[in-house]
Amino acid sequence: MTWRANEKGASRGRKRGKGTKMADLNSPQKLSGVPLSPEGLGGGCCSEISTELIRSLTELQELEAVYERLCGEEQNTIESKMVTLHRMGPNLQLIEGDAKQLAGMITFTCNLAENVSSKVRQLDLAKNRLYQAIQRADDILDLKFCMDGVQTALRNEDYEQAAAHIHRYLCLDKSVIELSRQGKEGSMIDANLKLLQEAEQRLKAIVTEKFAIATKEGDLPQVERFFKIFPLLGLHEEGLSKFSEYLCKQVASKAEENLLLVLGTDMSDRRAAVIFADTLTLLFEGKALSPPWGHCRHFRIARIVETHQPIVETYYGPGRLYTLIKYLQVECDRQVEKVVDKFIKQRDYHQQFRQVQNSLMRNSTMEKIEPRELDPILTEVTLMNARSELYLRFLRKRVSSDFEVGDSMASEEVKQVMRGKGITYMTQKCLDKLLNNCLLSCTMQELIGLYITMEEYFMRETVNKAVALDTYEKGQLTSSMVDDVFYIVKKCIGRALSSSSIDCLCAMINLATTELESDFRDVLCNKLRMGFPATTLQDIQRGVTSAVNIMHSSLQQGKFDTKGIESTDEAKLSFLVTLNNVEACSENISTLKKTLESDCTKLFSQGIGGEQAQAKFDSCLSDLAAVSNKFRDLLQEGLTELNSTAIRPQVQPWINTFLSVSHNIEEVSVTTGSHQAQGYPSILPPPNWSTVELCEQTRPYEEFNDYEANDPWVQQFILNLEQQMAEFKAGLSPVIYDSLTGLMTSLAAVELEKVVLKSTFNRLGGLQFDKELRSLIAYLTTVTTWTIRDKFARLSQMATILNLERVTEILDYWGANSGPLTWRLTPAEVRQVLALRIDFRSEDIKRLRL
Repeated sequence: MTWRANEKGASRGRKRGKGTKMADLNSPQKLSGVPLSPEGLGGGCCSEISTELIRSLTELQELEAVYERLCGEEQNTIESKMVTLHRMGPNLQLIEGDAKQLAGMITFTCNLAENVSSKVRQLDLAKNRLYQAIQRADDILDLKFCMDGVQTALRNEDYEQAAAHIHRYLCLDKSVIELSRQGKEGSMIDANLKLLQEAEQRLKAIVTEKFAIATKEGDLPQVERFFKIFPLLGLHEEGLSKFSEYLCKQVASKAEENLLLVLGTDMSDRRAAVIFADTLTLLFEGKALSPPWGHCRHFRIARIVETHQPIVETYYGPGRLYTLIKYLQVECDRQVEKVVDKFIKQRDYHQQFRQVQNSLMRNSTMEKIEPRELDPILTEVTLMNARSELYLRFLRKRVSSDFEVGDSMASEEVKQVMRGKGITYMTQKCLDKLLNNCLLSCTMQELIGLYITMEEYFMRETVNKAVALDTYEKGQLTSSMVDDVFYIVKKCIGRALSSSSIDCLCAMINLATTELESDFRDVLCNKLRMGFPATTLQDIQRGVTSAVNIMHSSLQQGKFDTKGIESTDEAKLSFLVTLNNVEACSENISTLKKTLESDCTKLFSQGIGGEQAQAKFDSCLSDLAAVSNKFRDLLQEGLTELNSTAIRPQVQPWINTFLSVSHNIEEVSVTTGSHQAQGYPSILPPPNWSTVELCEQTRPYEEFNDYEANDPWVQQFILNLEQQMAEFKAGLSPVIYDSLTGLMTSLAAVELEKVVLKSTFNRLGGLQFDKELRSLIAYLTTVTTWTIRDKFARLSQMATILNLERVTEILDYWGANSGPLTWRLTPAEVRQVLALRIDFRSEDIKRLRL
């Protein structure tokens, strides 16, 4: 049925395609196209006949031709693959033989390795049993040797040798001894063990008794001798405890002797002011600076640690120094408490603190304590704290290094167990707790807490006194209170820095910042708010005129009063000196900040504080820098006041005289040379006006030449400015004078621009204005370090416009033709300036496309 259907389809195709030529199935155009997909005909072989082509065929002959061609291609492919398989047959047989041979070799090697391994395991077992037997024999011999040796050593009172034998016995493997007791020699071993145990107890009693006698007699060599024996007997804690008890007694005895010497010291002695700090120094370090310490025996704790740390590490093992220091620190706290109690009582420390506290209260009626009385006490407190901090850092360093040695000597297994349990962290935490919570640290924190309040009072009162006694010496730029105040501030902060306490230092920096920012700055601010007196005595000429007027007025009234003149001069001087004081304060604060940064870098490098302390210190310094900026702002306010009061009222009238000078200069017909003397633009290099040669000239520019010979405005304006600023140059610091000159320059530029826009010019008038502007800029450049040309950029461009010969010439300098020139004038302002030229038509100006 399928064949018949195909036949009918083919017949219909022949009827439809009647008259058409049958396609050439062998042609590449018909049989080429998209290749068959792998799922298509040919079972995945590559054929030139596409699926689309086959689907488009309708004639039976075409289908048969395609079918035959595909069968031929498939047969060729199958035959080529069969040939390849036949060729591979011999090789596969060789590979099979090699694989069987390799499998046999591997099986043989495996069996051989198993046999060798079993022999090695047997040898290891035999070796271990032999080693155990040898060790058992050695232990039995050692047991007998220790028993004989300890008996002999005890009879000869050679306690070190006896302890060594006991230590060797204690190190024997107990399990091996138990095995030996179960053998034939069990009774002999039991007897030896009993004798050794009796010898151990006897030796412990002897060592304890001898050590007690040595400590009672104060025989240090014998004390150290028996101290070394304790760890051999397994008495580590007992040995450290007894030895620490002996050392504490020695420390207490010497500390009490030193304290008695302190109480009997003559107050005229050179070190009397810091005698309690020296007492603590002697307790910690044993350093005596002068008599009466020269005759006392030093038994310092630091020396004890330095001397006995090697002994403890050698005989007791690393990590045991902490136990020794723990005992010593308890005694140290007791002695420090006694010294501090005597200090508080003899110096009336608490009483003086209460007086200071009452004085700081605003409504207090009690008499204030004199700040000078606090100075030696404050110095001694900071010295005491510095010695304590140094001592605690020494202990921390020694114990930490001892812990590190112990950790480095431990095996890897022990290290991993310690890390897993956090033992290293716990030991460090115990050390921190010991040193931070000891009575020494707490006592010093209490003293420093009171010290900060007293230091604040000292700083505030002395600063107020320096301000009250402020004086000014002729020839100086600043008054006395600036140096005095910053000497006091540096002294207070430096004293806090010498305490080696970062908290104390930060507290004093904050207090100094508050004092400078509020109280002292308010003093300067109030003086500046009084303002610079505006009088007629601004320069010599006006001073003489005013003096004559005042004299005539006074003579008419029958009297002559100079008080007004003198008070005005004093007010001027006070204002200028205050400006110098503000600028000096800002610089001194910046210098103080840099000094503190340098000093505290050294402090942090010594291990004082940590990251948190560093962050706190940086925050305090940033606050100090902010105060410096506030003083700079105050200086700027004062300069603005001075500029508004003393400079602006004089400069404005001088600039306004520009309007009285005509810039419509008479112009006659001339022929100029190559330099274009007429209308020379100021953005080009200026000609030398004295050497411009005119080729043809009917008669000179009479009015222009007269202006050149007798300048009508700019020279007088420069002279007035010079006389005006001379007064300030002598009374202000170079930095302030330079800033004031900058303000004056900006004022002159703004005001001159205003009057220029009110004037009219012709071509020669623009040329005259360009000369005047150049002269003014040249003068101002010599009197200040500020950039002048930038401030006069707009005026310079206005002069350029006023020098143009034609209105359209502005296009040569505008837009794309401006080159490196940046125009500060807007198009509307350019038209406004062009309109100032009386010879330019308004129609031409309006037609400009800017």
